Amino acid sequence: MFRHHRRFRGRAAALLTALLLPLALLTGLSSSAQAAGKLTATFSIQDNGSWWKGTYTLHNSGSTDVTGWQLEFDLPPGTTTNGHYYGDATVTGNHVSVKNAHYNGTVRAGGTSDPFSYWFIGNGPAKAPTTCTINGDKCDGTPDVPPSAPGTPKVTTATARSISLNWTAATAGDYPVKSYEVVSDGATVATTDTTSATITGLTPATTYQYAVRAKDTRGNLSPLSAPVSATTVDPATDPTPPTAPGGLRSTAKTASTVSLAWEKSTDNVGVAAYDVYRDGALARTVAADTTTAVISGLSPVTEYTFTVKARDAAENSSPASGAVKVTTDDLAGSGKHLNVGYFVQWGIYGRQYFVKNLDTSGAAAKLDVINYAFENLDPKNLTCMAGVTKGTTSDPQDPDQGTGAGDADADYARPMSAAQSVDGVADDGWGKLRGNFNQIKKLKAKHPHLKVLVSLGGWTFSKFFSDAAATPESREKLVKSCIDVWIKGDLPAYNGAGGPGTGAGVFDGIDLDWEWPGSPDGHPGNHYSAKDKDNLTALLAEFRKQLDATGGERKLLTAFTPADPVKVEQGWDLSKIFDYLDFANIQGYDFHGSGSDNSWEPNRTGHQGNLYTDTDDPYPTHFSIESALKIYTDAGVNPRKLTIGFPFYGRGWQGVADGGKKGEWQSANGAAPGQFAEEAGIRGYQNMLASVPNMTVYHDEQSISTYGYTGPGGQWWSFDDAWSIQKKTAWMKSKNLLGAMIWEMSGDTPNGSLMSAIDKGLE
Repeated sequence: MFRHHRRFRGRAAALLTALLLPLALLTGLSSSAQAAGKLTATFSIQDNGSWWKGTYTLHNSGSTDVTGWQLEFDLPPGTTTNGHYYGDATVTGNHVSVKNAHYNGTVRAGGTSDPFSYWFIGNGPAKAPTTCTINGDKCDGTPDVPPSAPGTPKVTTATARSISLNWTAATAGDYPVKSYEVVSDGATVATTDTTSATITGLTPATTYQYAVRAKDTRGNLSPLSAPVSATTVDPATDPTPPTAPGGLRSTAKTASTVSLAWEKSTDNVGVAAYDVYRDGALARTVAADTTTAVISGLSPVTEYTFTVKARDAAENSSPASGAVKVTTDDLAGSGKHLNVGYFVQWGIYGRQYFVKNLDTSGAAAKLDVINYAFENLDPKNLTCMAGVTKGTTSDPQDPDQGTGAGDADADYARPMSAAQSVDGVADDGWGKLRGNFNQIKKLKAKHPHLKVLVSLGGWTFSKFFSDAAATPESREKLVKSCIDVWIKGDLPAYNGAGGPGTGAGVFDGIDLDWEWPGSPDGHPGNHYSAKDKDNLTALLAEFRKQLDATGGERKLLTAFTPADPVKVEQGWDLSKIFDYLDFANIQGYDFHGSGSDNSWEPNRTGHQGNLYTDTDDPYPTHFSIESALKIYTDAGVNPRKLTIGFPFYGRGWQGVADGGKKGEWQSANGAAPGQFAEEAGIRGYQNMLASVPNMTVYHDEQSISTYGYTGPGGQWWSFDDAWSIQKKTAWMKSKNLLGAMIWEMSGDTPNGSLMSAIDKGLE
């Protein structure tokens, strides 16, 4: 048995830093409901030269107090803010939403919000904001002017079961038009943000009446347009189907899309639409005047079969076109590679490794994907957990070591100093996004090619995956929570940071590190079940479904997967999971080792990441990177969906006998002293080189392994260096693998020598 060394999670609890705010500037939310009464708000500007102060003073002209207020407004073009006082503000683009602080939530009858009126620091043109509302009403107290009625809808297409309409746009009132509703018999039957809509599921040979109304960004509805009558087609009037489309072909493809084109069909009356099928299932419908389609949401390096059918207004479908098979591209591109590196949340403490170090070491320019490790599951709700700061316990055998643990401070609340910041600009302490997440956004701005994934689980945080994946309802609930928090960025309020949408744009997908489904060999106390294997596949399908539903650029879905054939068999259905995964990172390390509790392999040394099986290996199971990869390729997994893991750390033993083999596979007396007291047997590569005296480095040509030995009775360390990396990457290229994964980036030298070796080796 070998263990993924991420069980040694660090000492977040002892090293958390709290942000202390002056009492007069605290921005907690009022929990009181708004009392009867009505507020208005006036805006004033105080010009201070290099910046200006914008103040909203609230007025209560009613006879009762108003408790609880929310102010909304849009900044003029060219204006930005960098400070908000006497209110809890969330800025999204140029839109600002402000809730009262806990001490100024009540505006007395006949009074104002002074002396605690909300104000902000403005930069740029000193102009008043627009579209101001207070508790949902216009700030000046006048009623909203809704949009005008849209033009009378026109029928553009009628089939046996659908009606297509278009109309002229409504004129905006006080607020921009956001959408249109199509109404029939008093019910809304379609909603669209354009000036056209198609109503489906209708009854053939039936007449319907439709009218349209506009809705603005405040929810104000326009009057209904004049109605139009529309009759669906009677299929009996046209029993003849169209001819089959011809010449179906692929015109372009990416890792997640296929572009198709075909020749027009003919029909005795007229073609109404084309239906595109992917592997026999309807994938997309396009209009009759279109003979092209782009099918999205596809998995990389996967073969799909496409056909097209024409359909007329009487709902007669043509025979299918000839089929075309297309295999999507891989994520890196032909002949190229992908580098994936884990950045550990807690590295900012004892390791003093910040997001900035990814840039200064040169690693960010060489990485393609960064996995941010790790986030936890809520033990009660079985949802993605955020907004808490609770450390892990110090006992690695504690079944509750990671239960309820998390570090919102490191994630998004801790203000980073200028010296710790990617762009050299310190957090001001008032921003809603600080900490590692703000630095990730800065790093992505500097290196636009980078994708960053939030990594869920790991050794210490995998306890409740089995429960969360157990039913369709629990899977849907878990995935929705993960999408809301990590992709949509709805971070819980914490220490003045967070709020709806504040984390949007930080993460480009999700990495699942469930260690290990269906296996008793995970962290002590982990829940597991014989049903985990099927439930994991279903969980990945749910992640893929909901990630695709977010729209925009495809969100990545990856997983950390085992090298142990027993663990693969217990929890990973290799015939199915790659329908949903963009790629998997195969564990290429921790084949042997000993931890701080000496419960693993304390009495004998062993290579932790050998490429080939060592003929001298005395252990009952002979692990190697080569044998790990074979598990996957024998199951039919395309190597362009696989990366191999590299350790940027060493695993060590002490009291090691020479045995005539310089300590290789020899008896030992437990784990060597580690980089941190609670992490015996582990040192980052740079720390190991600097802290293990008199260590001679050796290279095993037969197994492709690097090890260091301080002499008889001394320390013995297994690790990767430039020599082993060069050998391994050459082999990986020969196997046409997608690329390399690194655990974890803080172990490298300050100039990124190991990262450079991997990048160069995979050129």
